[in-house]
Amino acid sequence: MDNEKALEQKRVDDVMNEIQKQLDATQIEYDKAHKETTSVERNYVQNARVNTYEVDDQMETNAEIQQQKNLVAKTIENETILKKQLSTLKILQDSAYFGRIDIHENGEEDSETLYIGTSSLVDEDQDFLIYDWRAPISSIYYNGTLGPVSYETPMGEQFAELKKKRQFTIKKGVITNMFDTNETIGDEILQSVLGEHSDEYMRNIVATIQAEQNDIIRDVKHDLLLVQGVAGSGKTSAILQRIAFLLYHSRDKLNAEQIVLFSPNLLFSHYISEVLPSLGEKNMRQITLAEFLNNRFEGLQVESLFDKYEKKITSSKKTNSIESIKEDPKFMHTVEEYVQNVSSSQLRFTDIMLDSEIFFSHNEIHDIYSQLPQAMKPSQKFAETKNLLIKQLNRKIKENAQTDWVRSEIENLSDEEYYDLLGTKRRHAFQAIDDEEFYIGRKIVKKRFAPVYDALYNNYFIDYYAQYSDFLANKLPEAVDLFNQNLEFHKIDLVDAAPLLYLRDLLTGSGRNQAIAHLFIDEMQDYTLPQLMYLKYIFPNAKLTLLGDSEQALFNEFRTPQELLDYFNKHLNVKKSRIIKLNKSYRSTQQITNFMKALLPDGNEIQAFTRQGKKPELIIASKENGLHALKLELKQRDLSSPVALITKNQAESDFLYQKLRKSFDSVTLLEDKDRSLPKGIVILPIYLAKGLEFDDVIAYDISHDNYSGINDTGILYTICSRAMHRLTLISCGKPSSLIMSIPSDLYTTKSTVTL
Repeated sequence: MDNEKALEQKRVDDVMNEIQKQLDATQIEYDKAHKETTSVERNYVQNARVNTYEVDDQMETNAEIQQQKNLVAKTIENETILKKQLSTLKILQDSAYFGRIDIHENGEEDSETLYIGTSSLVDEDQDFLIYDWRAPISSIYYNGTLGPVSYETPMGEQFAELKKKRQFTIKKGVITNMFDTNETIGDEILQSVLGEHSDEYMRNIVATIQAEQNDIIRDVKHDLLLVQGVAGSGKTSAILQRIAFLLYHSRDKLNAEQIVLFSPNLLFSHYISEVLPSLGEKNMRQITLAEFLNNRFEGLQVESLFDKYEKKITSSKKTNSIESIKEDPKFMHTVEEYVQNVSSSQLRFTDIMLDSEIFFSHNEIHDIYSQLPQAMKPSQKFAETKNLLIKQLNRKIKENAQTDWVRSEIENLSDEEYYDLLGTKRRHAFQAIDDEEFYIGRKIVKKRFAPVYDALYNNYFIDYYAQYSDFLANKLPEAVDLFNQNLEFHKIDLVDAAPLLYLRDLLTGSGRNQAIAHLFIDEMQDYTLPQLMYLKYIFPNAKLTLLGDSEQALFNEFRTPQELLDYFNKHLNVKKSRIIKLNKSYRSTQQITNFMKALLPDGNEIQAFTRQGKKPELIIASKENGLHALKLELKQRDLSSPVALITKNQAESDFLYQKLRKSFDSVTLLEDKDRSLPKGIVILPIYLAKGLEFDDVIAYDISHDNYSGINDTGILYTICSRAMHRLTLISCGKPSSLIMSIPSDLYTTKSTVTL
């Protein structure tokens, strides 16, 4: 094998030389392009400032400016392409490739050797030195074992024989690990990668993609892909590589702006933000549900998922019952029926004001709407009403263009202001001076009446909050008072957000985005079906990739993967759907995985990866000494990397922060607005830890008093599954029966701590 390694190292050396050669050439081209862009932009700015008061020069100047504008766009595009090429080559320079396959394709005389990396590298003879991991033929590396294999291409399925599969770890041009394997991805590479410490950013997994993850990544046939994965199964990593694959597979018609990922929290958004750039791709659009809703409810504070979780603990049965009704998909269908049958007299039109005076009264608006054909949909009527109001507005602009107040404003204009209003219009284009004054007058009136146009454009002539209140009064009267009370304080409950927006959009025909091609939702078990229905409605052309773990359903009732798929097929109107289950957990050591899966009734379905470590440790302290036990544990920790102290709720996190910050230098209480993880002790409630992983996790107060509810199994399972290498559980008093039901050989117990 030493001779083989020497030959492979020689090839790596040759490839590194080619990378450096292309880097040098591309850098020269990029520097030249950057200078050209700077020069063209400078010329554009100078030309745009040319005095256009002289009529003879104006048209020529405008033509030159447009020409310069096109030139700026072209040079920027060229510079952007070269910048991406530089980034790709630098990524290859860090780690040239990670795999080799030797294949013999059916009908071919000779075998072929291919090397797989994060992107393609082609030499001047157009020979592939490295194949992009997303290329169709590269799928053999991930799915194939030695012997007959097949792979999909645009021309159909191709067949070949896989003769050799070799895996590498290459750093800065040096092979540090190399071996042949018959497996999809050898355990030796996985052991090495998974044994590393956690980092501020998630890493890409292209070198260690498993066969089941590869199915997720390369699926292009289904409108809905439901990924049900146990904690630590790599489902989030897989969908990020899926996004990179889709950008490669559909590069002629898809860009990153057409992909939206809903993340569970801002910490998670930051954590995954470097994966796509590390593969040479631009990040997709990323948003949390809270950000999305607050953008749509301008001026209102929408209850967060975390606030809802905290509130549910103390809510009355009546409140929870009302929320259950609103979280049922039937409630969204009730909204549809209401909008379809609402009469014009029931619509809550409002006055449009200008300078504290009524410009269009709600009665005028109602009269226009009610006179439209009954066969029209409400959204069509609304759009036509808006168009007719805009026509009336334009008539009023014309009527006011030659009034005394406008003439007075024209007389007071400076030359510069006058020519600004004239714009690109040539003065000799007017047949008479009155025509020119009328043109300028209309511009002045348009500016004055702009708030009216804004109100029409933004649909501010209907009060859809009052409309939703009327809907509740009609369909769910017991919910009206709380909704109106919240509205007085500029707040809205999370359960009202989706149906309210749906009602608004069905009435007005607004809110939809036809351009989004793919919608990804992480931690989908924390979304209600009405929320998912609304997201599907506003992104009508998007294919859905939903991923989550039913066992981690902190906010909603548990549903099996098949139940979820049946719900989605019925209520999301998808044609082709598929469910992929990931049952193998890679994040944690075998000991931690065996412990956390013992918490679940169906935990035997979870497979632990064979990475060894210490058993979880249970520390039992009295109620009075729990905090003392925690401090003793923390004093033994290496705080150069984060130690996560995860609690059941925000109140516990607040309490621990106040008690620990005086005893330790580096203690941080994480909040939902935080975007990055500091070093030292980090304290956070479980819902902020969703999607994250830590080297060292301490679960505080897993006592019987704290964990005895029906939903506590999922909470405890989620906390334990955040740990990669070390898990400690501290019980303040008698441990929860959930813990005591776990076989005692799966964890160690430390003697009761006393003062």
